[in-house]
Amino acid sequence: MNVLLLGNGAREHALAWRLTQSPLCAQLYIAPGNGGTEEYGINLPVDTNDFAAVRQAVIDHQVRLVVCGPEEPLVRGLQNYFSTDDQLKSVYFIGPSKEAARLEGSKAYAKAFMEEYDIPTAGYRRFTVEESAAGEAYLDEIDGPYVLKADGLAAGKGVVILNDREESKRELRDMLRGKFGDAGSTVVVEEFLDGIEFSVFVLTDGESYRILPVAKDYKRIGAGDTGLNTGGMGSVSHPPFVDADMMRKVEQRIIQPTLRGIQSRKLDYHGFIFIGLIAVEDEPYVIEYNCRMGDPETQSVMARLNNDLMQLLLETAEGGLSSAVIDMDDRQAATVVLVSGGYPGPYENGKEITGLDQVRGSMIFHAGTKSEDDSDLLTDGGRVLSVTSYGDTIQEALAKSYENARRIHFDGVNFRPDIGFDL
Repeated sequence: MNVLLLGNGAREHALAWRLTQSPLCAQLYIAPGNGGTEEYGINLPVDTNDFAAVRQAVIDHQVRLVVCGPEEPLVRGLQNYFSTDDQLKSVYFIGPSKEAARLEGSKAYAKAFMEEYDIPTAGYRRFTVEESAAGEAYLDEIDGPYVLKADGLAAGKGVVILNDREESKRELRDMLRGKFGDAGSTVVVEEFLDGIEFSVFVLTDGESYRILPVAKDYKRIGAGDTGLNTGGMGSVSHPPFVDADMMRKVEQRIIQPTLRGIQSRKLDYHGFIFIGLIAVEDEPYVIEYNCRMGDPETQSVMARLNNDLMQLLLETAEGGLSSAVIDMDDRQAATVVLVSGGYPGPYENGKEITGLDQVRGSMIFHAGTKSEDDSDLLTDGGRVLSVTSYGDTIQEALAKSYENARRIHFDGVNFRPDIGFDL
């Protein structure tokens, strides 16, 4: 059957790579795609938030399965748009409903959900602009570091961790006054948890679930987890500190109650649940939910997923996951992200990319790239390329990714030199 994959990042490139390995995938369309996804299918110039344009693409290309990569269309209600349209409601759709996507789209909603279903997470309070004074008073009552989160989607920039109480009060005021636009009209103030983070990915058909390879990503731009937050500078799978005992706790205390909550609230959920976790003294706590796969974790996760992804997604859409068996590659995978100079601040696009023909033994997943004149490949975003490699150990996989990252060149190229430093 024909498939439409929505998105334009390295996450979508990795998903495209896996989807087209399936004999069930007749033709893959990627909207809008990037300079790398066109190797696996046909890029369509469609804005993923333009629901009418997505609808027309599905009809024009006789698409039977839609896979939504990014979160914004889901939070805006794309799944609901499909389920209520006479010409679209028979199309398989991977992604939750608007109400279910609030698990990512609203930090306050997610915290209340976890509280109701007794899912371990940091203590918190939520404040609106009218409650700014109460928020500042609450900061006086707690010890730092202080964690402030914009309630809504803020392109990965809506979480601030500060050590100084007065600076935290100023930040709270700025957030409530529009620093992150409507996303910050409500701010969640959380207890700080000190531990090591990891990511668990679950596929669910709303009743059954299957756990995909576990990963760990690195968000800050600088070595040693310093500097500004980014969309992600690298990832590894499988993080060695996530052992069988930890996963037993995650499944029993977090995944299963999450599914019970989804079922109890009658949420329409057929797709990925990304659970951002932190291990505090060997106990898992939820930092956040995402309603889709992460980037750059997807690159490492897809490398280790041996299943026919198309078959898994069809079982997810049809409610047949209970019979699925996840097959994971025993090798380790590691991803290093190459970014534009200046990122996550201002950067320039249009830089020529060279050296890809010199890469040996790694997979390259494109993010911010575009093709010009059917020959030159140019930068077209902050995160430009991901280099993903296998190894018997994470260190071996990382060494291979770094070796190949150094073979790729564009003006201002930058990558973090210490992915996996804390493992």
